[in-house]
Amino acid sequence: MLICTRCGQENPEGARFCNACGASLVEPGRTGEERRIVSVLFVDLVGFTSRAERLDPEDVRAILTPYHQRVRSEIERFGGMVEKFVGDAVMGVFGAPTAYGDDPERAVRAALAVRDWAGEDGLQVRIAVNTGEAIVALEARPGHGEAMIAGDVVNTAARLQAAAPVGAVLVGEETYASTRAPIEYRPAQPVKAKGKAAPVRAWLALRAVAAVGERPLTPVPMVGRERELDALTGIWERVADERRPHLVTVFGAAGIGKSRLALEFSQHVASRDGRVIRGRSTPYGASSPYSAFAQHVKQFAGVFDSDELTDARAKLHVAVAELVGSTAAEEHSAHLAMLVGLGAEEDVPDRETLFFSARVLVESLASEGPTLLLFEDIHWADGSLLDLLETLASRVREVPLLLLALARPELLSARPGWGGGLPAYSALPLDRLSDDAAQELAERLLARYEAQDRHPSAVARTAEGNPLFIEELAASLAERSTADSSDLPTSVRAIVAARLDALPPEERSVLVDAAVVGRVFWRGALARMSEREKLSELLGSLEERDLIRREAVSRIGGDQQFAFKHGLIHDVAYMRLPRAARHERHAAVAAYLEETTGGVGQSNEALAHHWREAGEHERAVDCLVAAADQAGRGWAKERAVALYRAALELIPAADEERRRDVTRRLAVAMQALYHVADAERLRPN
Repeated sequence: MLICTRCGQENPEGARFCNACGASLVEPGRTGEERRIVSVLFVDLVGFTSRAERLDPEDVRAILTPYHQRVRSEIERFGGMVEKFVGDAVMGVFGAPTAYGDDPERAVRAALAVRDWAGEDGLQVRIAVNTGEAIVALEARPGHGEAMIAGDVVNTAARLQAAAPVGAVLVGEETYASTRAPIEYRPAQPVKAKGKAAPVRAWLALRAVAAVGERPLTPVPMVGRERELDALTGIWERVADERRPHLVTVFGAAGIGKSRLALEFSQHVASRDGRVIRGRSTPYGASSPYSAFAQHVKQFAGVFDSDELTDARAKLHVAVAELVGSTAAEEHSAHLAMLVGLGAEEDVPDRETLFFSARVLVESLASEGPTLLLFEDIHWADGSLLDLLETLASRVREVPLLLLALARPELLSARPGWGGGLPAYSALPLDRLSDDAAQELAERLLARYEAQDRHPSAVARTAEGNPLFIEELAASLAERSTADSSDLPTSVRAIVAARLDALPPEERSVLVDAAVVGRVFWRGALARMSEREKLSELLGSLEERDLIRREAVSRIGGDQQFAFKHGLIHDVAYMRLPRAARHERHAAVAAYLEETTGGVGQSNEALAHHWREAGEHERAVDCLVAAADQAGRGWAKERAVALYRAALELIPAADEERRRDVTRRLAVAMQALYHVADAERLRPN
């Protein structure tokens, strides 16, 4: 069986495309293994072993089967998969084979759901969630007893589960750090785990404090989005003054600030007596295909999810009647109820009938006063909601209505023609913050965490202008005083990994191979690593997705040179490769550079890097010494010293002759370096 890396579906051996999502199962250059950040969930029934000892095997099965099914359903509902059942213990995995960017949060929400229903059913359970790096076997068959992941993250999760209080969810440090915003925690006693040098820090998960897909916003002023906010307010003024509906889509990567911009704009609209109604599409847990619009309707009608169905319908009917009159309300409220998941067994001949009632509602709302309908995260939306949104944008007329949608760029991959042909449509892209704005935001956040001395410029540079990444890095530095500002928190790696997993497999494979070459790479190096029939087409698609860019000038004649648009994409893509795959690819890159760069000495350091990572230390030493000699001749004595030292680290102690030679060169370079300052002072003006 083959596991689809996009959706997790099992497929028969020999299949070329996934039976569930249609993705290609043949990935050029695929290693069969990847290093990934995963969250492991362990659930165990308390006292079941001793109880089962006194039961007939059929009775044991009668208890375990529904328990296993319920735990599996909760894990899968939140986007995870069951790795194994061992008696009354269940192990679930989130983040593999597909990462969604919020996998630790999904794992904790699944754990809380299991805890709650187990308590209601009178079952006693211990649950733990732990997050960390693991080696993932992409072609494993978990349902057939084959281990899918391996690493200390699994062992630690098992130790945490054994130490968890009955009826509680215990999480490790990385899980806590990645989910402390949407989940409420209480510190727990560190766990003394077998085989661990130090106790494992742990927290008890109490409850979710934010809705699915939401993240509490940091109480610092919005920075660097003044132009975008001005653009939205300008459109709003025209909508309100000229009574001309408009659809705006704000595009941006995860964490770039779409929600914060929408919040600031919504507050501006409300301050001008505009009506603001907000709805969000979620990656899981949605109750209807039109969930974001359903939230609009329920807010307008005062309907709560906790209402009885008959009460909810009654509220909707009364609210619609106040807008459109009692005669029309009977028909339109019934259609709206069907659209938002409150309908009975009635049916309509076509979807247009339902969409017309939605249009009547929206036009009636806007006719009472300028109205903003906010649709958040529509990249998660069902296609039906996108159809509804475009229908409203094209057919609502002569009322002050602004439809504001927030989306990641992936929306355009699934819906390339989004917004095309509409009478009034604008796309507003959000790019990274400017260097000055990123620096300012980093300074504000570090000041909030009382960590002003933690190098805000390094935080801003590492985060590459992404506000969420700046926030996560600042929090990580504040909480871990010894952390390096260039280290990526798990939450940041997970978000970037999710963007990689959203790519078609062939494009993702190219990106991972390119990461081995470096931030700058060449088409010829990729061709050397793996044969691909459509390499140029794949590179073009990656450039269209704004992940790489082709550079006008190449350092290697006759070859195309590219660069990663974002260093974080490069770093996370490279981290995916296991050591063996890295060795093979670095060796291929080194061979390519040796053939193409000829006698140009500038390539020696790059060659040394690739030979070292390929495990070819003798070749790496040759290149390091050549690079050091060249640096010395150019009077870059400090660099020469560093390169000679790097070479010495790779020369075996048994090779005394080579060590003596490099040590002598190092001594000469150090002596010259010592006198560089004197030489500078003696240089004539």
